[in-house]
Amino acid sequence: MTDVSPDTIEKLRHVSVATLATALYKRGLRNQTIQDVRPLSQKGRNMVGPAFTLRYMPAREDRNTLAEFRNPEHPQRQAIEQCPEGHVLVMDSRKDARAASAGDILITRLMMRGGEGVVTDGGFRDAQTIAALDIHAYHSRPSSPTNLTINEAIDINVPIGCGDAPVFPGDIVVGDGDNVIIIPAHLADEIANEATEMTAYEDFVVDRVKAGQSIIGLYPATDEANLTAFEAWRKENGR
Repeated sequence: MTDVSPDTIEKLRHVSVATLATALYKRGLRNQTIQDVRPLSQKGRNMVGPAFTLRYMPAREDRNTLAEFRNPEHPQRQAIEQCPEGHVLVMDSRKDARAASAGDILITRLMMRGGEGVVTDGGFRDAQTIAALDIHAYHSRPSSPTNLTINEAIDINVPIGCGDAPVFPGDIVVGDGDNVIIIPAHLADEIANEATEMTAYEDFVVDRVKAGQSIIGLYPATDEANLTAFEAWRKENGR
């Protein structure tokens, strides 16, 4: 597993998922955005942390009675208890929100253990309560039935697919006010650096557009004069 520096984590807190998607696309990675998930509430800051995964499979009725919740080794419970501090629990719920991936008690426990966030391509029960917690949470839609009715939690911290995005344990998960993207861990440093530079230029562009300038030659920067103006803007704004 590739270690990612605190400096890289901090840079990723200040760039958008859209910008990261462009940086990954430049490297031929087209499917790193988790599709059809959204934040339960706005936290005013990015979610950033290594992925810790939980995989669900279709439930078989004789294996998934309510008695399973009394099993201390149940993978859903163990994922909550094993997810390391600062990590993001990412759940492959088969893009099926007919049954809940988890509820507020489990997510509260994850929060109290120092989890950075939680993502599912299914749904959460007790969604409004989870939304009020001090932990980033992303899902498809609210869902009340227990996961046992549709899905079986089967494996912890293995490669998964979440919302059509490949997620490997230790990949860096970034979520903003719109959605979530997965950065392969070995690319995290260079993606963070490039996205930081892209964000500075985009902020300059917004300033110029608000001042009435045309986007032609500005975005993208095909007119060299705009790059000269950008360097002056960076000095003025400490960017």
